[in-house]
Amino acid sequence: MLSLLYQEGPSTEGIFRRSGSAKTCKELKEKLDSGAEVDLACESIFVTASLFKDFLRNIPGSILSSQLCDKWVSVMDQGNNEEKIKNIQRLIEQLPRANVVLLRYLFGVLHGIEMRSEENQMNAFNLAICIAPSLLWPPVSSTPDVESEFTKKISSLVQFLTENCCRIFGEEINSLFGEI
Repeated sequence: MLSLLYQEGPSTEGIFRRSGSAKTCKELKEKLDSGAEVDLACESIFVTASLFKDFLRNIPGSILSSQLCDKWVSVMDQGNNEEKIKNIQRLIEQLPRANVVLLRYLFGVLHGIEMRSEENQMNAFNLAICIAPSLLWPPVSSTPDVESEFTKKISSLVQFLTENCCRIFGEEINSLFGEI
């Protein structure tokens, strides 16, 4: 999925914003969940993006870890950009290794899309609005006002992560997908 998003996302206007066909997404998800072979290259890239966001939303406790929720929410309120980057790196070190690997690839994709935002209309802010709700959610439900504020803070964090991914994850993030 990420390989396809890396290849096609940068040239696709509204990637992650536009949803794939709900029926097709449901059918493909059922096939994937059953272990059946699925050729996503034959599907709309919007279906792939929708399936990937669904996958992220179904990671138990979220990819950024709901246990670290308060720390993630407050990281953007702390210091200058250098301090934010160091605090983010410390939080990333507390995540399971599989989550870190997936985050690196995800932000490699988002960075590639952002680099061509004039073509695809998906700058770091727009990407964050679309992706943030799939990356972290509060461990307990709350009022709509609190959830709205939470979403704004997480979107700000995801925008910062996208804009600074090379400094946070390392310059090799640009070559994670090789010469696809």
